[in-house]
Amino acid sequence: MARNRTSARRRQRSVRVTVAVSLLAVATVAVLAALPTQSPALLSVAAVTALVLGWASLRIVWTEVLQSRRENATDRAATATAYKSLFSQRAAEHAEFTTAMTERLAESNQSLHEYQAAMVQALERAESAESAHAAALGRVAELERSIELLRAEDIVEDLVAFDEKIAEAAGKHADKQAAKLA
Repeated sequence: MARNRTSARRRQRSVRVTVAVSLLAVATVAVLAALPTQSPALLSVAAVTALVLGWASLRIVWTEVLQSRRENATDRAATATAYKSLFSQRAAEHAEFTTAMTERLAESNQSLHEYQAAMVQALERAESAESAHAAALGRVAELERSIELLRAEDIVEDLVAFDEKIAEAAGKHADKQAAKLA
C-alpha cells in the first residue's frame, strides 16, 4: 500500500535524463574499452569522446532542471492564484457572516431593551395598582367606619324618637289621668 503511494508521487523520468544517462554509459564503455589496449590514440579518442558526452549530458540535464523549475514555478503561481481566489471567497463569506451575526445581535439587543422597557412599565403599573388597591382598602375601611357611625346615629335617633314617643304617650296618659281625676 505504501509502495503504491510512493510510486504515485514520484515523477516519471524524462526522456532527456534517460538520454543523458545513456550518453554517460556510452562514454564509460568507450573509456573502459580503450584502457586495455594501451593505445594513446584510442585512449585520446575515448577521453575526448567521454568529455564531449559528459558535457552534452550535463547540458541535457541542466535543460531538464530549468524546465522542471519553470513547471514548478507555474504550478506554484497557479496554486497561489487558487489560494488568492479561495481567500477572497472566504473573506467575502466571512464578511457576510459577520454582517448577518451583527444584525442578529442588534435585533436581539433591541428585543431585550423592548422587553426590559415592557417589564419596567408592567412593574410601574403593578406598583400603581398596589397603591390604588391599598388606597381603596383604606377608603373601604373609612366607609365601613362611617356606616357604623351612621348606624349608631340612626339607633340613637331612633332611641331618642322612641323616648320622645314614650314621653309623649306618658304625657298624654298623664293628661288623661289628670282629666279623669279632675
